[in-house]
Amino acid sequence: MASLATAEVCDVNAGDLSNGDLRVLPPVFKIYGQCRAFSGPITTLKVFEDNVLVRELLETRGEGRVLVIDGGGSMRCALVGGNLGQLAQNMGWAGIVVNGCIRDVDEINGCDIGVRALASHPQKSNKKGQGEKHVPIYIGGMLIREGEWLYADSDGILVSKTELSI
Repeated sequence: MASLATAEVCDVNAGDLSNGDLRVLPPVFKIYGQCRAFSGPITTLKVFEDNVLVRELLETRGEGRVLVIDGGGSMRCALVGGNLGQLAQNMGWAGIVVNGCIRDVDEINGCDIGVRALASHPQKSNKKGQGEKHVPIYIGGMLIREGEWLYADSDGILVSKTELSI
């Protein structure tokens, strides 16, 4: 799916930025994966140091969606690794945004998807299956809802209440 340039989207949609229909995620995410720019409708997930539900969602058909994971900002383990990156690519996900860490960076960088995360960490996560799917999440103080749209490129990440066009 072609992505819109986030800087241009901000310039053209100043009103939506001021009323909150368009929001900019804090510039804390590092860029991984081969797709430097990606966009799609959001699927939300809230977990903490446990990636069982991450795998469950990525095993479903992505259909160009973006998985946004609120990992609580944990820097103690990775929620996505190379196997999950490859799974996301194979299942048709446009991208993954992790408020937490990833691992297997070289493998993820070989995948034809977009990935954003706070950092990399070599330790794998717990496997307890705890968390919540398809719920409103908060990242950087910003509320993100299932079904909103995410636009990411080298300039940053935008979240919009609706699909955008310029």
